[in-house]
Amino acid sequence: MKDVPVYEQSAGGEAYMPASNIRLMGFNFHRVIFPASLAIVMVMVALALGNPDAFAQNLEGVKGWILQNLDWFIMIMGNLAVLFCAGVAISPLGRIRLGGKDARPEFSTLSWFSMMFAAGMGVGLLYWGVAEPVAQYTEWWKTPLNVTKLTPEASHAAMGATLFHWGFHPWAIYLVSALVVGFFAYNRGLPFSLSSGLQPLIGKAHKGLPGQLVDVFTVVLTVFGLATSLGLGAMQATAGITHVLGLPNSFGFQLLFILAVTGLAALSLWRGLDAGVKLLSNLNMLLALALFVLVVVGVGVLNFGAGVLNSSIDYAQYFLPLSNWIERPDQDWFHGWTVFYWAWWCTWGPLVGVFVARVSRGRTLRQMVAMVMLAPTVAAICWFTAFGGGAIAQVVAGSSTLAQGLTDVNMAIFQFLDALPMPLITSGLVVLLLVIFMVTSVDSGALVVDNLASGGDPNTHRGQRVLWLGMIAIVTITLFVIGGDKALQGIQAGAVAMGLPFMALMLLLMIGFLKALCQEARS
Repeated sequence: MKDVPVYEQSAGGEAYMPASNIRLMGFNFHRVIFPASLAIVMVMVALALGNPDAFAQNLEGVKGWILQNLDWFIMIMGNLAVLFCAGVAISPLGRIRLGGKDARPEFSTLSWFSMMFAAGMGVGLLYWGVAEPVAQYTEWWKTPLNVTKLTPEASHAAMGATLFHWGFHPWAIYLVSALVVGFFAYNRGLPFSLSSGLQPLIGKAHKGLPGQLVDVFTVVLTVFGLATSLGLGAMQATAGITHVLGLPNSFGFQLLFILAVTGLAALSLWRGLDAGVKLLSNLNMLLALALFVLVVVGVGVLNFGAGVLNSSIDYAQYFLPLSNWIERPDQDWFHGWTVFYWAWWCTWGPLVGVFVARVSRGRTLRQMVAMVMLAPTVAAICWFTAFGGGAIAQVVAGSSTLAQGLTDVNMAIFQFLDALPMPLITSGLVVLLLVIFMVTSVDSGALVVDNLASGGDPNTHRGQRVLWLGMIAIVTITLFVIGGDKALQGIQAGAVAMGLPFMALMLLLMIGFLKALCQEARS
């Protein structure tokens, strides 16, 4: 990545040189954030391994209490993020450009979108593209708004609820972080970290203990969010490889898969953003487009076209009812799906937000809202219509094993593809996409963790980025090998529980960001 104006003089005249950093053999670590984050990660891993069952049970209890008792706050913040980002885009403030009036984008629009989308939810679309709509339709685990399962109404509710979970809301949560970090780094010369967003509210204290606590929190949140995603993603990918090639889906095979993904990610990180992450992201989009076209042809182009219109209507129809948190008739579904999702997106908020900010220099705030919130929602409508809508049609027609029920989430997409033409080719594409999406997600995460642990420096030594990648892999493998599913579930529950304080932080960041934008507009 090209040099960016971080640690320069801010508009207020303050200098933000990383005086509190340790420099050793070309490496650059913050003397507080790095050791504190590392210590917390190691302590949590030790607790998870010491007694995986008790660890998972305790954190599941904390997560359950938060989802049950603070659902109102989580829902309000998700809705507020959407309104905030939309408000910035349509207001005159949307003309503000990251890096100043003369800044120009470093990446083409296609590469920009590809990197952002791959980092944000590429793996999730493969994992849940079939499974979630089918689950909502067949009452695998309750139904949205208590509609009767396996009815035409359930079909519309399933698509509306799925798009609600993967549309504006998650990307708005990511976008808040991206707007804040990008603006304060590129326009104010502050460190490339979420703590910089506190500067309008607490002044120089954002460089001290309050800001350091924020950055330590986001490092830990990102590491465990990535570790659980890498471990759970490995389970689906190896299940797919077993399905396509007939190889045994053993524990050792899953472990080798994690190592292989880590190795590819290390190579990509070493090559840098242009030659590594951007290249893989562009390849990912081409492969995803190829898979998408094959599925659209398989389900029927006319059926797909009609489905896109119907899905868009379903999303609009269910948007407000599903945004409501007061006296919901579907409490179990509401807490188990929507509230959980909003908290889970927060575990990826710092990761995706900081990464999107890294690659968005030269873009206006309005362009960022259009590309980061609107474009992925359109892509999600098309993707879920082809995969989820097509899978529901198979259930109705009884033409695939999905009609017998959703027995294995890992296998749902492969069972769907088995009923379409060229299943070996499409299933092979899914496995390949899973690998590359996981590589790009881990790459992005390692870049972000490295940025934060270095006090907000986006231009650290590439070996330092690979070091953090190795740390994430070690955490994943340690939990996977010794703790098993229970340890991974416990860490996931802990990460989701951390989504609550992240939302509180997000509220402060929005207030500070709005204050800074108004100052910028007046200057």
